[in-house]
Amino acid sequence: MNADWLNYHHLLYFWMVAKEGSITRACEKLHLAQPTISGQLKKLESALGEKLYERVGRDLVLTDVGQMVYRYADEMFAIGQELGDAIKGHATGRPIMFMVGIADVLPKLIAFRLLEPALHLEEKVQIVCREGPMEQLLSQLATHELDVVFSDSPAGSMVRIRAFNHALGECGVGLFGTAQLCRQYEHGLPESLSSAPFLLPAENTAMRRSIEEWLIEANISPQIVGEFDDTALLKVFAEAGIGFVPGPLAIRAEIERQFGLSLLLEIPNAIERFYAITVERRIRHPAVMAISEAAKESLFAQ
Repeated sequence: MNADWLNYHHLLYFWMVAKEGSITRACEKLHLAQPTISGQLKKLESALGEKLYERVGRDLVLTDVGQMVYRYADEMFAIGQELGDAIKGHATGRPIMFMVGIADVLPKLIAFRLLEPALHLEEKVQIVCREGPMEQLLSQLATHELDVVFSDSPAGSMVRIRAFNHALGECGVGLFGTAQLCRQYEHGLPESLSSAPFLLPAENTAMRRSIEEWLIEANISPQIVGEFDDTALLKVFAEAGIGFVPGPLAIRAEIERQFGLSLLLEIPNAIERFYAITVERRIRHPAVMAISEAAKESLFAQ
């Protein structure tokens, strides 16, 4: 940026154009001529040193930087409206926006249990969840599109963003199956599991590595019936009796109740760890603080 001072009139014109979808409609709302707004947009781009729009056919489309600026501007002008309402003595009732990234390998039941405390804060929270690969989510975290990323593995040293890993807790891993499947293999464990049908999470996940290490140590060679990126789909297959499935013991009750599965055994030395990843060294967002406290005191309490 060429100057420390941002011209908020320019930012208002940009926000209105993005909100209305065209310069013409923004002109009608602001009662300004089109050359005036076009000129102000160019001045804003010059001040920021970035292109905010690109022309696609006859339409103006926000660039990646433009989308980030729009999100900030939208928040700023909403707060401005809220300030006006507060001065006039009107309750705003506007919830805190909580932008969350969920790593696609994270069990959905764990994700729900982690997020649940945020819904019980005194101040209302609106959760917006984005699910995807860690690399994609961390990129969004770096550009402040997300407040936090939850994962079963920390952001590694090879990640080229400034990110901090906040440990939420850990738990053991169990092997679950239908009652019929468990009865079939419950005698002579763990040797009886050789050739037993297994449903496993995708390769290069923390849980998959734990399972494979245990299988090697126990000299067990099960039949791998399926591998899944989606942990919810994995458990649906297990519910149908297709095979045994690993799962975090922190949500044992939910797995048994929701999917009708039973715990066959606790896998020795298998540990699942969970993290909140932020761009802040210290957690400041009230929702993330509530989640961290609840995870340590309840969900992953030993």
